[in-house]
Amino acid sequence: MSSIQILLLIAAYFGVLILISYFTGKEDTNAAFFKANKSAPWYLVAFGMIGASLSGVTFISVPGLIDGQQFAYMQGVLGFFVGYLVVLLVLIPLYYKLNVTSIYQYLEERFGIVSYKTGAFFFLLSRVTGASFRLYLVALAMQYIVFESLGVPFWVTVVISILLIWLYTNKGGIKTIIWTDTLQTIAMLTSVIVAIVLILNKLDWTLAETFTKETFKNKSQIFFFDDVNSKIYFWKYFIGGIFITIAMTGLDQDMMQKNLTCKNSKESKKNMFSMSILLVIVNLVFLTLGALLFIYAEEFGVKIPVLNEVTRTDLLFPEIAMNQGLGKGLAITFIIGLIAAAYSSADSALTSLTTSFSVDFLNIEKKPLEQQKPLRKKVHIIVSFVLIVVVVIFNSLEGSVVSNLFKFATFTYGPLLGLFAFGILTNRRIIDKLAWVIGLLSITLTYLITIIPETFPNSFIGQYAFHWEILLLNGLITFIGLLIISKKKEKN
Repeated sequence: MSSIQILLLIAAYFGVLILISYFTGKEDTNAAFFKANKSAPWYLVAFGMIGASLSGVTFISVPGLIDGQQFAYMQGVLGFFVGYLVVLLVLIPLYYKLNVTSIYQYLEERFGIVSYKTGAFFFLLSRVTGASFRLYLVALAMQYIVFESLGVPFWVTVVISILLIWLYTNKGGIKTIIWTDTLQTIAMLTSVIVAIVLILNKLDWTLAETFTKETFKNKSQIFFFDDVNSKIYFWKYFIGGIFITIAMTGLDQDMMQKNLTCKNSKESKKNMFSMSILLVIVNLVFLTLGALLFIYAEEFGVKIPVLNEVTRTDLLFPEIAMNQGLGKGLAITFIIGLIAAAYSSADSALTSLTTSFSVDFLNIEKKPLEQQKPLRKKVHIIVSFVLIVVVVIFNSLEGSVVSNLFKFATFTYGPLLGLFAFGILTNRRIIDKLAWVIGLLSITLTYLITIIPETFPNSFIGQYAFHWEILLLNGLITFIGLLIISKKKEKN
C-alpha cells in the first residue's frame, strides 16, 4: 500500500469514530462523560474492554515476545484470570456500595484526605506513563510504516494522534468510549485472524496441522518450572499476573470507570467475568500469531526490522503484514487493527485521567454546576498536552516497551495495592498525613532491592531476575509501612 492509501484509510477510520462520538456525545454533561449515566449494557462494556486491556502492547509486542520466551506470557495470563475473579468478588461490590465517581474516593472514607490524594497521585503517575508507553509503541509502528517515508517527524505523528483522540472524546467521554472500544476490539481481532489465515495459507498448513508441527512446538512452550532465577519462571509470572490485574484493573480508574457505567453491581460482575474468559482465549490467539510470524520469517528469509540501530522484534508483525506480499487485505486490516490498538487504550486513558484529576484534585463535583463542564473541558486539553510531551520523551528511551511498561507499573501501582489491601483486610486507622511518605519509601526500597542482583551479583539474591513479582513486593512493603504508622480503630 502507498502512503497516500494508508492515510486515506486512517482518515476513513477516524471518520467512523467521530461519527460515533457525534451520536453518543449529544448529551454533553459530566454525568455522561464520567459515568455514561450508569446505563451501559454489561456485554458491550465487556467486549469493548478486551480492546482496552490488550492495546498496542498486545497487538504489537506480545507476538514479538515469542523470540525470547515462547508462550511463557500465558503463565501471566492465567494469573490475570485469577486476578479478575478477585476484582469481581471484592472490589466491584465495594465501589458500587460507595457509589463513587473516582475509585480513590474510597481511600478518603477509609483513611483520610492525604491517603485519598496519595492514591489518586499514584494512579495519575501510573496511567500517564502506561498510556504513553502504549501510544508510543503504536506511534512508532505508524512512523515505521508510513510517516517516515513522508518525512514527517515523530513528534508530529504523536500530536496528530492525540488531537484525533481529543476530538472524539471531548463531549461523550466514557459514554463514547464504550462504543468506540467495541469497534476497536472488532478491528484488532479481525486483523489477527486474517493474518493467521493468510500465513497458514502461505505455509500450506491447516490450523489443526499447525499444533503438530515441530517448528511450532519449538516456539510454543507455556510452562517453565526449571529455573527460579529466570524471569519466565512459572510462579513469578502467575502470581505476578494475579496482582498485576488486581492493581492495574481493580485499582485503576481507567479500567474500573468502564465497569462503573453498568446499571448495578450484578451486571458489572457479569462484564468482568465474561471479559476474563475472553482475554485468556484472545491472548492465546495473539501468541499463536507470534509463533507463526517467526516461523514465516525463518521460512522466507524475512529479517527482523531494525529501527534507530536497534533490532525490534515487536515490528515483525507490521513488516510481514505490510511488506511481504501477503495481499492488500492483510495490509488494510493490519492498519485498522494498529490504529484500534493505539486508541482503544489511549482514549480511555485520556478520559480517566481527566476524570481523576477533575474529581480527585479539583473537587469538580463540589463546584457550582455552571463551572463544572468548562473546567472538565480545560482539564481534558491539559491532559492531552501532557500525553504528547511524555510520548515524545519516551522516543529517546531504549529497551523492550512491554518490559518497561510493566516494570514501571509494578513500582507505581505498588502503593495503591498496599493502601487498598490495608483498608480492606484490616480495621486499623493510619496516620493519614504520612501516607504519601510510606508510598515513596515503598517505591524507593523496592527499587533498591531489585537492583541488588545486578549491582552485587555475589549477594544473597545472587542471579535472581525480578519480574512482575516486584508489584507484590512493593505492595507488601507499603502494607508493612502502613501497619507501623497505624493503631486499632477506636470502638464507638
